Amino acid sequence: MEPIPLLTPYKMGQLDLSHRVVLAPLTRQRSYGNIPQPHAAVYYAQRATPGGFLITEATGVSDTAQGYHNTPGIWTAEHVEAWKPIVAAVHAKGTVIFCQIWHSGRVSSYELQPGGKAPVSSTEKGVGPQMSFDGRLEQFSPPRKLTVEEIPVIVDDFRKAARNAIDAGFDGVEIHGAFGYIIDQFLKDSPNDRTDEYGGSLENRCRFALEVVEAIVKEIGGHRVGIRFSPFADYMECHDSDPHSLALHISTKLNDHGILYLHMIEPRMAIVEGRRVVPKRLLPYREAFKGAFIANGGYDGAEGNKVVAEGYADLVSFGRLFLANPDLPKRFEVGAELNNYDRMTFYTPDPVIGYTDYPFLE
Repeated sequence: MEPIPLLTPYKMGQLDLSHRVVLAPLTRQRSYGNIPQPHAAVYYAQRATPGGFLITEATGVSDTAQGYHNTPGIWTAEHVEAWKPIVAAVHAKGTVIFCQIWHSGRVSSYELQPGGKAPVSSTEKGVGPQMSFDGRLEQFSPPRKLTVEEIPVIVDDFRKAARNAIDAGFDGVEIHGAFGYIIDQFLKDSPNDRTDEYGGSLENRCRFALEVVEAIVKEIGGHRVGIRFSPFADYMECHDSDPHSLALHISTKLNDHGILYLHMIEPRMAIVEGRRVVPKRLLPYREAFKGAFIANGGYDGAEGNKVVAEGYADLVSFGRLFLANPDLPKRFEVGAELNNYDRMTFYTPDPVIGYTDYPFLE
């Protein structure tokens, strides 16, 4: 029998992976008061396989980083201690786990900010009300534009969070540079209206992201660092007039820092002959970046196998499919039917329902 491409081993830097099916970072909002909970150990361990690779939900780097209720943090000693048993449960299965670290920037509100202050961003332009998945209108507060002098403080928050993640036992960190959060707010020309060294040219708009990368690499080593981008996305009113040039520039510049991997999100699914297909527009960035390349965005098993076989990506990350199928690699192996995901329980606070109660094959 021909080997299944997604289930072939891959050496990612110093890490020996037994397969290429990655758990994508997924916000689940079950960390009460920003403290990771024991039920997260169950959730991640369910999705752990020997030689597998998991990326956690987005985890706040500071008290100003929060954009939603009940998302985990990694900026205090208490957070570090709470993460330790979760990481240990995953390591007990022989699995690699990275912590995705983020700052939501302007995608926040006064009530989530320390002292009820304005969220911070690259800009004073706010995000308009957004319709949530369950039909609620989400409101965000007008942000305050960071001064040039304040930016190093945010960079240092990322550095400290990366160190904390290593102290909690994580194998590395993924920097969240996607989906309209603070790094994206600097990268893209629709939100970034700055006229200083952090705005205007491509080089200037990429400066903040690359300063974060540099600080973290110096702190924990490039072999423990990945980054995620969504150049084509227009999420939270964060888009770019020339996403290709932006993606190519940042992918190339990352080579100066020797990081482990680049995790990139495809443009939205295209409709071809009445069926949804993955656009597969990431090849130039895969070719520009010298490390491992993870593709994400609408992939199923068949599409994932195809891109690995073609060398378009080294690994493929799965979000909703892995959320609903804790044994996803096994299901790909035996060609089993997949559980359907329930969108209505993605972000509900229940510690079991829609979280750890999706059935295994056996």
